[in-house]
Amino acid sequence: MDVKRIFVINPGSTGTKLAIFKNKEKEVEELSEVSNKSLPILEQLPERTEKALAFLKKNGDSPLSAVVGRGGLLKPVSSGTIQINDEMVEDARIGYQGEHISNLGCIIAKTIADIYKVPSYVVDPVSVDEMVEEAKICGLKELKRQALDHPLNTRAAARKACEKLGISLEKSKLVVAHLGGGFSIVPLLNGRITDVNDSNSGGPFSPTRPGTLPIQPFLNFCFSGKYTFNELKRITLKEGGLKSHLQTDDAREVERRIKEGDEYASLIYRAMAYQTAKEIGAMAASIGGNVNAVVLTGGLAKSDMFTEMVTEKVKFLGPVLRFPGEFEMEGLALGALRVLNGEVKPLQYGGKK
Repeated sequence: MDVKRIFVINPGSTGTKLAIFKNKEKEVEELSEVSNKSLPILEQLPERTEKALAFLKKNGDSPLSAVVGRGGLLKPVSSGTIQINDEMVEDARIGYQGEHISNLGCIIAKTIADIYKVPSYVVDPVSVDEMVEEAKICGLKELKRQALDHPLNTRAAARKACEKLGISLEKSKLVVAHLGGGFSIVPLLNGRITDVNDSNSGGPFSPTRPGTLPIQPFLNFCFSGKYTFNELKRITLKEGGLKSHLQTDDAREVERRIKEGDEYASLIYRAMAYQTAKEIGAMAASIGGNVNAVVLTGGLAKSDMFTEMVTEKVKFLGPVLRFPGEFEMEGLALGALRVLNGEVKPLQYGGKK
C-alpha cells in the first residue's frame, strides 16, 4: 500500500489542532494557539491559516496526499467524507446554520490544499443530519428538533467499538454517548445516526447544560424579569447542570467533594448519571433494542465513578464499552485515508441533503 500523508486541521475556541498522519499513524501533532481568539471568527482566519502553513512547512510539506479539516455548521449532510468545494466554503463563511469556530476548518483546508494541488475533505461535520422524520417532530408544529451533536467523535468511537466486537459499522446497532461539557447520545443503525438529543436543547443535564427542563416552571423563570435574552442563552449553554448546582463544571472537583462526604454533590452526580442512563435507554428503544453495545466516549468517559453509575443501569441492554477522550484528529485522518485508498468514494457537497 502506498504511503498517504495527510494534513489534519481542527479549529477550536483557543487554537487550532494540527497534525500530520502517515497512513493510520500520527507523525506529529500540535495545538497552535491564536492571539486573536476574542475576534469574530472570520477575522481569525488569516492568523490560523498562516500558522497552519508554518506548521506544515516546519514538519515537511512534501509529499502531501490530502488536507482534511473539521466540518462546521454547513448544509445538512449525510455522514462520511465530503470533498470540499467552493459552495461549502461559502456556506462556512456566511454561517449557513450558525457561527461556529469549526466553520473555519474547510476554509483553511481548501486554501492549503489548493496551494499544494491535492484534494481537501471534511469528515462527519457538525451538520450531519440522518435523523428519521419521526425524530424531528416535537409537540409544537412551529418547531422541529435539530440534528446537532458530535458526529465526528461519535462515529470514530463507534468504529472502535465495531472493531472490538468484530462487526462492521454498516451492519451494527449501537447507542453512543459522547460525554463532554454537553452530552450527545445517539443511536447508530447500520452506521447512520437516526436520532440525537441535541445537548443545547434537551437530554440529560451535563457539566454545563441544563438538559430537558420542565416547561411551565421554565416559562416563569424566563419571564420573571430577572434575565435578558442573552443572559438566558448564557445560562442554558454555559451555566447549567453541574455548574448550576455545584458552581463547578469540573467532574474531578465534584468527585473530590463526594469522597469527602458532600451528600448534595453525590445526589447531583447520581442524578446526572440517572438521566444519562435514561436517555441511553430511550435511544436504544428508538432502534428496537437488541443493541450490539452501548459506547461511552468523551472526556467524562475517563471517570470510573460516573461511568460505573451509568453502566450499572444500562448493562441490561448489552456490553458497555468505554473509549475515553476524543478521537477527532484520528477520525478526520482515517476518513480521508479511506477515500485515498479507494475504500469509499467521497460525497459531493451541494443543494439539499
